[in-house]
Amino acid sequence: MIFTAIGRGLSDLFRPGAMKVLLKGIGLALALLIALWLGLLWLIGLFVPETVTLPWVGEIGWIGSAVGFASFGVMLIASVFLMAPVTSIFTGFFLEDVAEMVEGVHYPQLPAVRNLSLSESLGDTLRFFGVILGANLLALVIYPFVIPLAPLLFLGLNGYLLGREYFQMAAQRRMHRDEARALYDANRGTVWLAGAIMALPLSVPIVNLAVPVVGAAVFTHLFHAVRGR
Repeated sequence: MIFTAIGRGLSDLFRPGAMKVLLKGIGLALALLIALWLGLLWLIGLFVPETVTLPWVGEIGWIGSAVGFASFGVMLIASVFLMAPVTSIFTGFFLEDVAEMVEGVHYPQLPAVRNLSLSESLGDTLRFFGVILGANLLALVIYPFVIPLAPLLFLGLNGYLLGREYFQMAAQRRMHRDEARALYDANRGTVWLAGAIMALPLSVPIVNLAVPVVGAAVFTHLFHAVRGR
């Protein structure tokens, strides 16, 4: 059941609706990182002089330009680590569209979904990424003390978080919160295992950009499978 859901979710990634969400998340993340770099350049121009006079050396020019050029390298390095989480945050606002696309293609007989308020949707999205960010920051503190077990800790923690949040996101489109929680509790092991598998590509650059979109598709399929069972 898990691998069937994952196989369908991977194939759904290449549907126009899912690719649109992925490209939208990447585009917004790039725009934010570029804006941050431009802001950094503005601060450099504001506080770093173009020339500096040193004792016994004299005037040294192009200081501001050199620092600005160096900031570009710093931003490139930072983007390697920031691109995936920033893309995930932006993509998270559109995961409802992915679930809707999956149900429209694979489950067209379903009735209309339960309408979620804007505050409810926004709150769920922010809570999801806040929990993931906080848990992984905590794990970074623990990793040095359990180095041999770090990969297992990474998969176990992110498997739990990804599975719980994505599954409940899919379930709450069709059920009230209490019902979604009860269904999750009844299938906790299955959801955790699926989440652990989805966590594997999180550490792979570029591939990890697609995890939120694929995760939304996979857990939509998994929700319908366990609900039907």
